[in-house]
Amino acid sequence: MRTTSDLSLAARQGYDAIIDVRSPGEFAQDHVPGAINLPVLDDAQRAEVGTMFVQRSKFLARRIGAAYVARNIANHLQAALADRDGSFRPLVYCWRGGQRSAAMVTVMEQVGWSVTRLEGGYQTWRRKVVTDLYGQDAPADTALKLVLLDGYTGSGKTGILRRLSLEGVQAIDLEALADHRGSLFGATQAAQPRQKMFESRIVEALDRLDRSRPIVVEAESSRIGRLTLPPALWAAMKAAPRIELTVPIEARVALVLNDYQEIGADVEALEAALRRLPRHHSRETVAGWVTAAREGRLAELVTDLMLHHYDPAYRRGAESGPPALATVALSGTSEHDLSDGSRQIAQAVARLRAG
Repeated sequence: MRTTSDLSLAARQGYDAIIDVRSPGEFAQDHVPGAINLPVLDDAQRAEVGTMFVQRSKFLARRIGAAYVARNIANHLQAALADRDGSFRPLVYCWRGGQRSAAMVTVMEQVGWSVTRLEGGYQTWRRKVVTDLYGQDAPADTALKLVLLDGYTGSGKTGILRRLSLEGVQAIDLEALADHRGSLFGATQAAQPRQKMFESRIVEALDRLDRSRPIVVEAESSRIGRLTLPPALWAAMKAAPRIELTVPIEARVALVLNDYQEIGADVEALEAALRRLPRHHSRETVAGWVTAAREGRLAELVTDLMLHHYDPAYRRGAESGPPALATVALSGTSEHDLSDGSRQIAQAVARLRAG
């Protein structure tokens, strides 16, 4: 039986598939990036066998569990794995590299596939994530060299982040990894991942970049929705130089209305979000915003929120930090504007790297 504990990006890319045989519930919590879930026990079966093992009979639990495992593996061979030929090279893991992955590997070896089992299972991946994001003794040459892209809400920062790779600049969209847009109305259609999954996504993104070169990220608070940025990443962001993006408020309002079209479609959710605003806004002010939401006056609402909620908060944060490394002023947020902004930011990052 081949085994490995190497989960570097290059190693992971060397397999035709990474197969997580844990239950769907375990897989949803977190998994090795790129893995597919082919459970040998589903959530209900795992709970049944575990309860039986503790409360009734270890032998009976093993016998019933083995029947479930055999049936589930057979189903995977006839469905998800039916099109794999003899050259198939998978990596298989479970929670700690125990019986569940051993069962799948045994059958796969009998089929004739060149299968590798991950030593330590998912816990090996989790240790890598914790070391990368929480380790105290990381070598100096792996320290993150971040550059913050900052600016008022609606300035097009996300659009620029997505264009920077075309200019040869490394970037990570933390809000995309968190499935959240980072504001009061920031929830996307997808539910946010669990904290462990968020951290796995961060490590996966970093593994694909050169840490010796600058990486641009959007300026964020220490939390994105209900998720918390790992301390090492947050510390690097607080120490990072800042590039400020400026856009006229009319263009910013238009961009927010376009990007958050679902706001007007769910008035109840919008009202609930408004009522979660910090208490330093008066009841009368919040009531006025709720009325604007109910009456569909979204442009007026967004403008007022920017002027009296988001912009003051941004100014307080900017004033308490170091001055911007560069300021990129755009007249709007059209495709042309954002492409121009990306080029200017790439030039600023190049100057930083040269200096």
